[in-house]
Amino acid sequence: MIDFDELDADLLKIDGFDEAAIGTACIWRSNTREDVLVYDGGEIARILMERDGMEYFEAIEYIEFNIEGAYVGEKTPVIFWRH
Repeated sequence: MIDFDELDADLLKIDGFDEAAIGTACIWRSNTREDVLVYDGGEIARILMERDGMEYFEAIEYIEFNIEGAYVGEKTPVIFWRH
């Protein structure tokens, strides 16, 4: 798990999924570097299934609609999927 104390305080987190955070990524927008948190989508799904009792496809749908579909500003976290 990431030590959030060592990261930029301006990075946006996905509440309730700290253990799914795997690192940071650098995104360039209009010649400006921006760091964002990166989360493992499979780990988020696992958390939803274990913690909230969701089935796999229910967890994926939740992630797609409520997390991936939520733009919360320039520091919006990125979801990484291992396919």
